[in-house]
Amino acid sequence: MVRWLALILLFLSTPAWAQDRKPDLVLAGQIVGADNQTYKPVAFDVPPGVTRLTVAFDYARDQKTVVDLGLMDPVRFRGWSGGNKQGFTLAAEDATPSYLPGPLPAGRWTLLLGVPNARPASSASYEARIFFDRDDGAKGLPAAPLKAAPGWYRGDLHMHTAHSDGSCLTQAGVRAPCPVYRTVTAAGARGLDFIAITDHNTTSHYEAMAELQPAFDKLLLIPGREVTTFQGHANVFGSTGFIDFRLGEPTVPNIKALQEAVAAAGGLFSINHPSSPSGEVCMGCGWTAPGTDYDEVQAIEVANGGSERAQHGAEGPLSGVPFWEKQLNAGHRITAVGGSDNHDAGLAPDVAGSVGRPTTVVHADALSTPAILAGLRAGRVFIDLDASGDRLLDLAAKSAKDQAVMGGVLRVKAGETVAFTATLVGGDLKELQIVRDGVVVNPPIGPDGTFRLPAGKTASWVRLNLRDDKGRLMLIGNPIYLRPL
Repeated sequence: MVRWLALILLFLSTPAWAQDRKPDLVLAGQIVGADNQTYKPVAFDVPPGVTRLTVAFDYARDQKTVVDLGLMDPVRFRGWSGGNKQGFTLAAEDATPSYLPGPLPAGRWTLLLGVPNARPASSASYEARIFFDRDDGAKGLPAAPLKAAPGWYRGDLHMHTAHSDGSCLTQAGVRAPCPVYRTVTAAGARGLDFIAITDHNTTSHYEAMAELQPAFDKLLLIPGREVTTFQGHANVFGSTGFIDFRLGEPTVPNIKALQEAVAAAGGLFSINHPSSPSGEVCMGCGWTAPGTDYDEVQAIEVANGGSERAQHGAEGPLSGVPFWEKQLNAGHRITAVGGSDNHDAGLAPDVAGSVGRPTTVVHADALSTPAILAGLRAGRVFIDLDASGDRLLDLAAKSAKDQAVMGGVLRVKAGETVAFTATLVGGDLKELQIVRDGVVVNPPIGPDGTFRLPAGKTASWVRLNLRDDKGRLMLIGNPIYLRPL
């Protein structure tokens, strides 16, 4: 029984991506009575080019043997977790709590086995599985789902902390840099399922997120950063390695090079507040980067909490919707998202720009970073501007030979009538707006949410908005794309 418990704990503490991999090294041996209250070094070699090192450790406990863990690289001490962890991972930008992130020098490393107890005549086997990774990708934070079930998950994709320009009130009531835990706590209080903390150009917040994630087991912490350039800001989600943001310098000569770097890292590229002014008022805030490949843009932030607060609502000159719809009309498939752009975790929940307001709602196969990112890429997304917590908006379409849901493509003959079905919770079907190619159309909507539109000869798209009885925008839906057969 003890052995099985140890294996379960090992499984939970080892990154999900490593659990099914064959280890690069296996270090095995025995802890004997003579090792009692000593430190047993186990040396191994790390080859050049390794970007992430993971250790999964197990040993026999049936003779009351106890083994603690630590690690040294060829240059310095990298950490000590004692008996509280059976697995850990290190990379340049992040590490499991107890261990230090940083470069992984090639050479002789030492796994430190501390033995606080080993009975005189005992002999307990141990095994350390060592994994080397050379493509860091999106493996920096736990990938195991917090929930394995498919569903609609609610989150905030744009937030700042003390690791960039986030601030909040101290106990004494003065303003100071705001620690990550304040943002995470506010998101938990809002009832969100996921957040992406996106401090400007840095990756330093990932270590704090990795430390907090086990304690917030209902709130997924997705690695992100706001790549802030002089020609626009874009969030990158999923990747944890450094991405050079120096647009215009030899290392990143143009936006194409930046987009290629994001794609190579496995990140999702999302343009932020594209319609904001850019200049001395807000240098680089609007999107002006020439040569942007919009086929390599996965999302556009059409609703920004700071912009909403500035213009007293979701619509106005700072709205990102016209920018987004222009790209849709040019034939690009790009998901509309929202983000609070929160810089103060202490803002009251009913204020635009507070944590989770607006909320991006994603239909995903599970509550995990890969699943949420897949849902964003697929366009299974709507934006809840009021952060209601329970509103739902979806769209389905059917032609004679095909069917699709929000975010998908429907193949249809020119002139054929397409049957659409809107799903709405928390609103009145009478207040739905049907938007086709950027223009509001008014086909009759049945009591079951059905309406019909003819297919044109060229590519088209159809999406939904929900307004209240005063005309205020409440929900923004993503399109179904009509493509001629």
